[in-house]
Amino acid sequence: MARGLLLALAGLLFAQSEAAPAPELEILSPAPDAYISGTTMLRATLAPSDAATRVLFSVDGKQVCDASTPPFECSWEAGPNVTAHQIRVVADLKAGGRVIRTVRTKSLGYAEKVDVDVVQVIATVMDGNGHFVTGLPRTSFHLEEDGKPQKISHFGAEDVPLELIVACDVSGSMAPAMPKLKQAVKEFLTAVPTRDQVTLLGFNDTVFPLARRASNPADRTKAVDRLAPWGATALYDVILRSVEMLGKQPGRRAIVVFSDGEDQGSHASLGDVERRLQASDVTLYMIGQGRGVQVDALKTVMQRLVEPTGGLALFTDNIDQLHNAFSDLLEELSNQYLLGYESTNTKRDDVFRKISVHVDGQSRVRARQGYRAVVPK
Repeated sequence: MARGLLLALAGLLFAQSEAAPAPELEILSPAPDAYISGTTMLRATLAPSDAATRVLFSVDGKQVCDASTPPFECSWEAGPNVTAHQIRVVADLKAGGRVIRTVRTKSLGYAEKVDVDVVQVIATVMDGNGHFVTGLPRTSFHLEEDGKPQKISHFGAEDVPLELIVACDVSGSMAPAMPKLKQAVKEFLTAVPTRDQVTLLGFNDTVFPLARRASNPADRTKAVDRLAPWGATALYDVILRSVEMLGKQPGRRAIVVFSDGEDQGSHASLGDVERRLQASDVTLYMIGQGRGVQVDALKTVMQRLVEPTGGLALFTDNIDQLHNAFSDLLEELSNQYLLGYESTNTKRDDVFRKISVHVDGQSRVRARQGYRAVVPK
């Protein structure tokens, strides 16, 4: 009888093990082979969600945080350089044992020092129907500087990190357009993917931060609601400040400015801004608002600023049209190619050098038009 009882108990345990599969652990962020830098969210999911006493996150062999209840996530500072990391997630199960998952992120291959003379070029490729062309290999791209071929030493096509600054004009001249401006900015911020790092600035006579890049997306929209128009417009100053804030770490860097384009109070001149943009690898986008939608002279200034950087200027205060424009802009930011090369011209003579990018089989390529090889300070 004892033997029969043991067999029955063993059968019951076997049936229970068949009915209760092992918990499943999955790393949601970062994705395998992603490029990461700056503040990065580490996320994992566990099914069933209550199967573990805690979930631990480690990076390169060092534990950085843990979570005992869903959502299993935490924020980690990856640093300014895009280097490879191993992310390890361990779930300590209530029933005993552990479930472990790992992913490895990628490096862009840039040297860690920011003073290496690598010229970054962001390129957007579109076909004849206006659709973004993705999946092109490095060998399809050809670069020239002042007519001389350059060797592409660095290449990134997918999941290249984006550092984005959004600047809002809150000067007195924007008063009539302020309700639409707030709506437009909030809609744009809501649509930006959570993996991208976003800093929100306001500007009138001065430039002031509204939300840092590590802020919760909801905090950024709340900051927009509190904006009120007053003062003059330091448009050129905010562009210079934004370029400085973005720094020189590898990756894609862009500035989106909502403004009427009328500068009234900057310490810098239009020429100063153009020279600074030429010396950086930032892509500038202008969203014309208020008088910037109707006044041709203001449109001309905004177009003059963005074109050399490979960016765009958009002019409409119709929210429906802006919605489509934002979708196109965000799609563009998600489908860009990052190219890098070490110039064969080693002089640092502060002379502007023209860049041309050609892609095999493609005629619609937009990229920065050149750069200024500034003398080191």
